[in-house]
Amino acid sequence: QEIRKEVQALEQTAREILTLLQGVHQGPGFQHIPKKCQKAREHFGTVRTQMESLKTKFPADQYYRFHEHWRFVLQRLVFLAAFVVYLESETLVTREAVAEILGIEADRERGFHLDIEDYLSGVLTLASELARLAVNSVTAGDYSRPLRISAFINELDSGFRLLNLKNDSLRKRYDGLKYDVKKIEEVVYDLSIRGLNKEATVGAGGEK
Repeated sequence: QEIRKEVQALEQTAREILTLLQGVHQGPGFQHIPKKCQKAREHFGTVRTQMESLKTKFPADQYYRFHEHWRFVLQRLVFLAAFVVYLESETLVTREAVAEILGIEADRERGFHLDIEDYLSGVLTLASELARLAVNSVTAGDYSRPLRISAFINELDSGFRLLNLKNDSLRKRYDGLKYDVKKIEEVVYDLSIRGLNKEATVGAGGEK
């Protein structure tokens, strides 16, 4: 019961962060990305406090016995942390960095930790969000962002291809990545047909 109460508090904070970050998809939202990321970082302070509280509700060596209770919210928080880091630096957040943002461990031996499959699930959710961002970037007149998102997602896809995914739900999520890659490729193709990708390349200082 106590674990459930702590998880509900985490879910509420995750919803607040998600609502905040959804604003980047609206036209004017692009100008406010740094401000939104800063605010999201403040919310992650609350997440760390809530995680500290959750850790006290069960014996440290029984993590996997209760894992199902917080697995979903943890994956969502990984996605949100990964999205903030991407918006700030257009890089993929490491598992260690996510664990630090959430105030938990990266190593299983050290107690309440970020399970590798939870991390990968969160990263796959990021891919779907970026596919959406690529489409909305074009609507907002930002033609270089989809090219950068495309390069990032293709690299991500290459990384996942190297993994031997045995977990069924993770495999299904990975299948979704193929659609995200295709969706972004269509956006980039559309830009090239209209000659807007040249404009984007020049606008990005000659970088692709």
